[in-house]
Amino acid sequence: MKPRLFLLMLLFTLKGFAQPKPLEGIVFDKESKERIATVNIHDLTNGIAIYNNLKGEYQIIATDGDVLVFSRQNYRSDTVKVQSKEPQAIYLVRLAIQLKEVTVHNTNLTPDQKLAATKNDFTKIYGSLAYGDFLSTPYGGGAGLSIDALWNSISRSGRNASKLRDFIQHDYEQNVIDYRFNREYVGGITGLKDDKLTSFMFRYRPGYYTTTTMSDYEFITMIRANLRRYLRSQRTYGLPPLVSK
Repeated sequence: MKPRLFLLMLLFTLKGFAQPKPLEGIVFDKESKERIATVNIHDLTNGIAIYNNLKGEYQIIATDGDVLVFSRQNYRSDTVKVQSKEPQAIYLVRLAIQLKEVTVHNTNLTPDQKLAATKNDFTKIYGSLAYGDFLSTPYGGGAGLSIDALWNSISRSGRNASKLRDFIQHDYEQNVIDYRFNREYVGGITGLKDDKLTSFMFRYRPGYYTTTTMSDYEFITMIRANLRRYLRSQRTYGLPPLVSK
């Protein structure tokens, strides 16, 4: 009897020391659906208070019936009563309307037209400061050294102009890729939408040479081949399915 009694006492003792399973969840902005960090979660029942992490995720020791208050500056506080240990999605409402930054582009311009407009805006760096050929042809014939090119290579203005031209060229090449490899075109070929389409386009974005040298047939074939790779390699990450409050 004594050994059995000892085992029962040990079992109850270990059970008393067992840590309860924490309540998990993520806090979102109700309007933008983006995750919100540094949200204060206060359990009014047991007095525990924590902050969620930079990914918007939180873990707090709470039991059924506990009352949690979610609060953050510039947001309306939300009160939730714990009813289960399933992960929860909490949506906070902003106190003021957040205006997103809007950049206006002329979508009717092709990349070549945009480059021409840029060159027109920066006439100086594509004028005298653009001359970089070290060899010149004198009036008397034969090859000579270009004074303009030598000056631009050692002057600060010449070097800055060269860097700006390189940046404009890189921007032009990215515009060429975006013009052909766009969401409507790729979505029509792959059938992907929203986040999956964004993920696919980020992972399999072609280079400038590929974009400008492939025929339409080759380009579509490449996208479909990448789609097969993408579908084979898809994996699911994160917490279990969230339950809205």
